[in-house]
Amino acid sequence: MALEHPFEINIDWPADPAQPLPPEPKFSRASRISAAGHPDMPGDAPAAAGTTVAGYNPEELMLLSLSECHMLTYLNLAQKARLVVRAYSDRASCAVGKGASGMTQIVEATLRPRVTVARGTDLAAAHALHERAHHYCYMANSVNFPVSNEPSILEEG
Repeated sequence: MALEHPFEINIDWPADPAQPLPPEPKFSRASRISAAGHPDMPGDAPAAAGTTVAGYNPEELMLLSLSECHMLTYLNLAQKARLVVRAYSDRASCAVGKGASGMTQIVEATLRPRVTVARGTDLAAAHALHERAHHYCYMANSVNFPVSNEPSILEEG
């Protein structure tokens, strides 16, 4: 299969040469995540792994990917529909548990996009774009757990 749009990231661990390493019981999971042309960002394990939570964990990064993809897809569809979007925010969440295979995995994710549109916008059309955005969001189409959307549409004050 030919790659049409290749992407590449780098992860470097340890993030700090002074951080505790295995076999220390409390070894650090802190890393540096980078990609060409972007600022570095800290990576870490979730607090449940006993870390200091100095960086983004894989669960948060997966959720960020789902949320960002939905937003970008929604904004693209809004532009094509000539729908005036004034603001967009999301308060997304996911749950980790035992999947059907018995393995630990993300079992569900919920996006809660809040979109502010210009006064006089067809609110039903603005709401319907979320269904289309979900349909076309390739990140949501790439995971093996359900991703639901609970959007709200507000008119500009």
